[in-house]
Amino acid sequence: MTATITTEHGAADHSDDGHLTAWTWAEERGVRERLTDAAKLLGRVVGESPRLARAGADLAVELGKVTVGRSEVEPGRGDRRFADPTWTDHPGYHRLMQGYLAAGNAVDKVVEDTDVSWRTKEQLRFAAGVLTSSLAPTNTLLGNPAAVKRAFETAGGSLRTGLGNWVDDLRHNGGMPKQVDDSGYVVGENLAATPGAVVFRNEVLELIQYAPSTAAVRTTPVMLIPPQINKYYFTDLAPGRSLLEHAVGRGLTCFTVSWRNPGPAQGDWDLDTYATALLEATDAVRQISGADELITLGLCAGGITTSTVLSYLAEHDPGRVRACSFAVTLLDWNSPAAIGAFRSKRILAMTRKKGKKNGVLDARSLGSVFTWMRPNDLVWNYWVNNYLMGNKPPAFDILAWNEDKTNLPAALHAQFLDMFEHNILTRGGAVEVLGHGVDLSAVKIDNYVVGGFSDHLTPWQGCYQSTQLLGGDSTFVLSPTGHIQTPVSPPGPKAHYFTGPKPGPDPEAWRAAATKQAGSWWDHWADWVIARAGDERPAREELGSDKFPVLGAAPGTYVHQPA
Repeated sequence: MTATITTEHGAADHSDDGHLTAWTWAEERGVRERLTDAAKLLGRVVGESPRLARAGADLAVELGKVTVGRSEVEPGRGDRRFADPTWTDHPGYHRLMQGYLAAGNAVDKVVEDTDVSWRTKEQLRFAAGVLTSSLAPTNTLLGNPAAVKRAFETAGGSLRTGLGNWVDDLRHNGGMPKQVDDSGYVVGENLAATPGAVVFRNEVLELIQYAPSTAAVRTTPVMLIPPQINKYYFTDLAPGRSLLEHAVGRGLTCFTVSWRNPGPAQGDWDLDTYATALLEATDAVRQISGADELITLGLCAGGITTSTVLSYLAEHDPGRVRACSFAVTLLDWNSPAAIGAFRSKRILAMTRKKGKKNGVLDARSLGSVFTWMRPNDLVWNYWVNNYLMGNKPPAFDILAWNEDKTNLPAALHAQFLDMFEHNILTRGGAVEVLGHGVDLSAVKIDNYVVGGFSDHLTPWQGCYQSTQLLGGDSTFVLSPTGHIQTPVSPPGPKAHYFTGPKPGPDPEAWRAAATKQAGSWWDHWADWVIARAGDERPAREELGSDKFPVLGAAPGTYVHQPA
């Protein structure tokens, strides 16, 4: 049964849709079921659109042009599915491509013209993306001329290899095409390889201190807090692509948190658990560095946890953190975003129930949801490469890290879902941590916020709103990259970012006034930190202290715990 309500704008809101509920079990359903769900949702909601008849007529006209060879429909910029020259040179394939693209464009236009709330529209976009990407002719052997040529050139060898890849994925990867050949990556050798040591460990986290690489370092240390959803070493990928390595090279005394990978026995870990562990880590950082204060960098969900701890400290120990920074972190969930497709009471209730039953939200469920949000790039691209072309998936450090998944404790996951559903971090006192009502406006220290322009999970406009919630002086920086690429933005010839005026209420006004800067935001952030990190002092070769001796070499033990 589907509940339909009318919004304050009079638009039909299907956000509690029953069909879309099925998407939460992405790991339990096959491609056929997903396509059926998408078709049902689109058919029911879009079928009510008064624009449907007009769109059908326009599509009929365009298909007529395709048939007689007069259509001007072409793939969008960056659409690599139709890169093979056969799609241009062969009249039959050219018409097949144009017909498919015209139909997809018609579906997209009806979705965009449908008068519904932004959350329902995100659901429709999600369903349309899954449906149209799945029906691309390039996903079939005969509909993919590059795959046909490859099969001919290898006398069918590519198809035999592809069949083997498919069977292997059925047995070992939940039936999803593998995205990366991670056989050449070893954590601690060519990933998470910046020299350092574990200097503190509790049940929830390990604290890693990095060895200085400069003769002098700043007196105020920096502590990175990664999301609990991922392992920390996306901030320490291959040498030259490591934010931590870069920060150490700028003379910063750096520490990072490495979360324990929880299992069902840790299902009751909640915000209080993580906040307590973080406070213990800050004690260790201050004692080891000899500084009274530190500077934080919270990333994604790690930024959410950090913000609640900062609010707690603003009341109970305001001198512990001098300044804070956030990367790709949403504290205000009211900005339109693709993830809003999942903000349905039914979806969230089912997800809470599943997490409570299992003790954790398992890593595969999280990964599957994020994967199907970009089906062309993260599903069908590898379907074609691995199965139709018979190739190995590529070797890529980010994707190797992405495959190294983590669980999320049910209690913390439920609290994150409450923030997601009710946007309660924006309301003073609505979230409680360690008996303290969180009030972000009470965090009066300087803050630095970075968002990614093409980030589909935490859109930059939402990240920007943190500057309006936090009480201190704000700096906002926009990176031209996506959710993972933003933290992984090493300097290079093409690297750039945008800076602007003091952030006001309107993110688009800020963007209009922003200017492009050459280089990586890493250096802009490091300059911002250095301006607040005190004087230089000679770097110490020894890591840890008498009170917090070295417990082992980086990257420690928790990072190796499997999901």
